[in-house]
Amino acid sequence: MNDALAKRLAAIVGDRHVSTDPDVLAGRCVDYTGRYRGHAAALVRPGSDDEVAAVLRACRDAGVCVTVQGGRTSLVAGTVPEHDDVLLSTERLCAVGEVDVVERRVRVGAGATLAAVQRAATEAGLVFGVDLAARDSATVGGMASTNAGGLRTVRYGNMGEQVLGLEVALPDGSVVRRHSEVRSDNTGYDLAALFVGAEGTLGVITALDLRLHPTPAHRITAIAGFDDLDALLAVGREFRDADGIAALELIDARASALTAEHVGVGPAVDGAWQLLIELAGDVDHTDPLAEALEHADLAGEPAVGVDGATQLRLWQVREAIADVLGVYGPPLKFDVSLPLSTIVEFASAATELVAEHAPEAIPVLFGHVGEGNLHLNLVRCRLDEDRERALYAAMMALIARCHGNVSSEHGVGTRKRDYLTMSRTDADVAAMRVVKTAFDPDGYLNPAVLFD
Repeated sequence: MNDALAKRLAAIVGDRHVSTDPDVLAGRCVDYTGRYRGHAAALVRPGSDDEVAAVLRACRDAGVCVTVQGGRTSLVAGTVPEHDDVLLSTERLCAVGEVDVVERRVRVGAGATLAAVQRAATEAGLVFGVDLAARDSATVGGMASTNAGGLRTVRYGNMGEQVLGLEVALPDGSVVRRHSEVRSDNTGYDLAALFVGAEGTLGVITALDLRLHPTPAHRITAIAGFDDLDALLAVGREFRDADGIAALELIDARASALTAEHVGVGPAVDGAWQLLIELAGDVDHTDPLAEALEHADLAGEPAVGVDGATQLRLWQVREAIADVLGVYGPPLKFDVSLPLSTIVEFASAATELVAEHAPEAIPVLFGHVGEGNLHLNLVRCRLDEDRERALYAAMMALIARCHGNVSSEHGVGTRKRDYLTMSRTDADVAAMRVVKTAFDPDGYLNPAVLFD
């Protein structure tokens, strides 16, 4: 990066919010898993939407690429720069406004963490509809950019369904402020929907209006164990459309074993597969839960929690998985969306693929089975670049054969851009490129993401 651009950026955001320190940049150029690294020229931390817009103008005029970073929890290297980019961090855009308890909404900065939004909602007696294990780090701007799902998607939907309005700094340096006081605004193009899921390729989300929900009066949590994955999926199909469903999570026994070994939290039930079920609402769902499980093909008695402390214990294994997986080094991650009818086929074939390509690796499968959104993680997977590429390609082909999408709640990022056409037709991709060119004709914003 030339001195003129560095001075211009410092004039916009202040000297202390621009860094070219190699050590600082090195820490910002590695992805959340620690598996993928890039290189950047500078880090810039704007403090307002106008500053974001000015930074974008300066970088565009200088012909320098920009990679946008929030909490950097992307699992597909979506925040890893590839072109000596300027890293634009939203971390200072972290304000959380006053909760409107009547309209059940709140305006927040894109750099606000999910945990901060959840705290504000809880203090107002409400609930924010998206929850992730990375809640303390993940930012709502990044979550909107990838249309994140998470632990409560089966009840409340993905991040896009929580967005009522937003502010976006466009690649040309202008700012779109799309806010409305009405809950359903059908005036003109749905611009908010266009930027949600765009992974920062069309603009930088700087603030959002978020929908909040009433707090359920009753909640019950259960974990049921199964020896057979088909049996688990049969129960999952029944619960995913059940009245009051709040969470429906699949955990395999390998994940439970790792959690028991490294965190000291053992599985609550026996079985090769476990299903965490949570029901919530204005009425008590204890009896419907018991009736639904009475005739299921379980490996033993389910564990049930009706009080808060027991419910937290039942959630511990699921919550701890992501951290435990890193004990053996950076895992190789596959985020996949599948029809429930092909999950058994995928689980079996994926295990065979791993044994063929990386026999020393431990495959761990878990995720949001209500939506067929699963996370396959390969622990202790140490492959050179060519072997990893071969395994990755084979796994993407398997997902396509199982009629799934190669990307789900984590986005495409840089890791999956070569496989986009497995889930989108050539015409789809061409139309997406037209939209990208319309907003960013110079192609300088998040250039490594989504498209090759």
